[in-house]
Amino acid sequence: MTGGHPTEQQQGVLATRVAGTPSPFPAAAEPRTLEALEFGAALELVASHAVSELGAVTVRSRLPSCDTAWITEQLATAAEMQRLLDAGDQFRPEAVADIGPVIENLRVPGGVLEPGELTAIGAALGAMRSLRAELKRIGSAAPLVAGLLREIPPKDLEDRITRSFEVDGTVSDDASAELARARRNVRDTRSRLIATLERQLRSLARGGSHPEVTLKDGRYVIPVRRDDRDRIKGIVHGESASGATLFVEPPEAVELGNELSSWESAEARAVLAVLRDLTERTRPHCDALLDGLVMCARADDAYARARFAIEADGVAPSMVPSRRCSPGGSQQPDGSGDPAAGVRGSEGSMTIVRGVHPLLLAESDRAVPFDLELSPAEFTVLLSGPNAGGKTVLLKAVGLTAALAQSGVIPPVGKDTVLPVFRSIYVDIGDHQSIAASLSTFSAHVGALKEILLQADAGALVLLDEIGGGTDPIEGAALAGATLLSLNDRCSTTIATTHLSELKEMAARTEGVVNASLEFDTETLAPTYQFVKDRPGRSFGLAIARRMGLPAEVMELAEGLQPQQARSLEAMLADLERREQGVAQREQDVSLAEAQLTKARAEVESLRADLGLRHRRLAQRERDLERDGREQARSFLLDARRRVEEALGIARSAATQTAAKEARRLVEDGVRKEADALKRLEDQAQAKGWRVKRGGTGSGEQGAEPTVGGHESAPCSPLPAPDVEAATSEIDLRGLTGDEAEASLILALDAAIAADLPWLRIIHGKGAGVLRVRVGQVLRRDNRVARFHLAPPEQGGTGVTVVELAS
Repeated sequence: MTGGHPTEQQQGVLATRVAGTPSPFPAAAEPRTLEALEFGAALELVASHAVSELGAVTVRSRLPSCDTAWITEQLATAAEMQRLLDAGDQFRPEAVADIGPVIENLRVPGGVLEPGELTAIGAALGAMRSLRAELKRIGSAAPLVAGLLREIPPKDLEDRITRSFEVDGTVSDDASAELARARRNVRDTRSRLIATLERQLRSLARGGSHPEVTLKDGRYVIPVRRDDRDRIKGIVHGESASGATLFVEPPEAVELGNELSSWESAEARAVLAVLRDLTERTRPHCDALLDGLVMCARADDAYARARFAIEADGVAPSMVPSRRCSPGGSQQPDGSGDPAAGVRGSEGSMTIVRGVHPLLLAESDRAVPFDLELSPAEFTVLLSGPNAGGKTVLLKAVGLTAALAQSGVIPPVGKDTVLPVFRSIYVDIGDHQSIAASLSTFSAHVGALKEILLQADAGALVLLDEIGGGTDPIEGAALAGATLLSLNDRCSTTIATTHLSELKEMAARTEGVVNASLEFDTETLAPTYQFVKDRPGRSFGLAIARRMGLPAEVMELAEGLQPQQARSLEAMLADLERREQGVAQREQDVSLAEAQLTKARAEVESLRADLGLRHRRLAQRERDLERDGREQARSFLLDARRRVEEALGIARSAATQTAAKEARRLVEDGVRKEADALKRLEDQAQAKGWRVKRGGTGSGEQGAEPTVGGHESAPCSPLPAPDVEAATSEIDLRGLTGDEAEASLILALDAAIAADLPWLRIIHGKGAGVLRVRVGQVLRRDNRVARFHLAPPEQGGTGVTVVELAS
């Protein structure tokens, strides 16, 4: 950029517009609080899902806000994008470079943008246009995301910039007629100049040397050995490092060199004219360019927040106003007073469902979800338990959950999570010891408590780690108790960790304060990280020391030195844990029994449905067989009638007694064949276990129904295997499944072979041809089959297969 630079104030305005921070709303937490919570590291996880660095910077610039409307809108936008991506939509914002500094350079009057700056604007315009098309596409499915759409400069500006540059970023010859003419003359002059110098080189060539034309200080020259200097005139522009070679511009090349320099200057002027023209065309669109850049940054920011929510399995929490506690809400250590008196409605209630510390997401084996619920009348949670039990992690997880949500980022929480919009967040976590500042650990904690007690109110979230530690336990417990009571009196939402038994007892008798712990396996002395409300935790200090091998006599002495009150409290907590474990085991047994009962009921329902299906299939097979029997009987009768008519015709036209006898024989044969066919149909049905019904209508109709042992069979009765006596030359497989048909066919083949039948007629029906294919597969595998083929059309066609059996 030539002509000046944007001021720091201009750059600050640009950063604010692109980042989209909720200015002028104040932040809910100070930088040192966010640092203690590792808020920056959590935001970095979110930013890693951005498509561009501009989107990542936008994510990193987020801060917790106190504005409920802004928070709700930001969470709703991220949740809408999350649903869109979960549904399989391929939305993905285009990566765009941060052209903010270029835009600010463009605002400087008279300045001319460099080629790289203009090509960056062209590329950004393409990304903006692509994003606008995508936002329009998802408008109905994601109206909040589509609301990020902004107006951008016209497409002809993008096209003009694109046409004016080559792929490598140089100005194209086609950018202007003057530039094209200048570059054409530069190429022509350079070619003539180099040709002239090469001729000079050839006249100086010695042996196998092949010197080349080179460039020195912007002038084309030829290398000349120093001892050949008298052979060529000209201007010496330098020499080699050894001094043996001179770089000479011969007189014949000077004029051409001057001409080349002139055309190169013309080329530079033409390039500058193109850059100035493009800059002036772009300058009126500074605001539209910035709007487009903001659109890209915020769309990428929303995309990154949605991808993080999907990875964290997070659900957007409901945000409610924080507490507003009136002076009438005070209470005393003995439990008198009503802290809830100053709370209006459900304001300040907090419910975290399946919360997880964001930084533990990458370590799935360590990320144990927790549930934490505080009613409007509960203000303080006193979290106790052994060291390395996860208390500090849970403390930070609650703080990060609140900070992320108030920054517009969906935290790793489950459905039905409700969070207050805290007006301030205070944290005292870690060791603040400073040798330089002459601060001990205890002094540092007292300093932090002083600041908190001076500022915290009903809208504050206060997180205190190991409150009362670092000094005499009795004095530390007194100071910690007074601090917690003061915060509880103000209705501040406070979560504090401790090992002090006195604080656990105070929590048990103070309204608005609840004990809580993280479960610890008493058998293995290992933490389970399961959050348990309304039950104080045991420190297990002596048990852990015994497990780690301290001498038995030392442990006995330590147990004897415990105050009676402490021993009684530990015994009470141990008994409470055993009782709760027994209740939990009984509940688990009941749940298991209920699950088994539910499974058994499901199996019964499945069997009932299966039996019903089998019954319906069997009834359908009965109807099909009865229908097919009537159709076959009718076919037999019609065929018999045809034979009789043929015989009668022969008889009428017979001129001799021999012809009459032949006619009579045909009639008798026809009747006998039809009777045999009907008998085979009956035998086939009986061989399958079906009862055959004849007559009733006088038309030869017949039907069949399943029987076992002379009685009607159940829907799942097996088919009996045919024997030699039941052998028949025809079998009907219609209505059977593939496996049933294969089994029946094999039995029929066995019976036919045993009965020494020459052939077997298989009726499988036409349909989709599935049974026909299955029959063919069985017959090809059986070496007792000589050959088989489909029946002629008049005998069933593709619905019947005729098998010739091997003799």
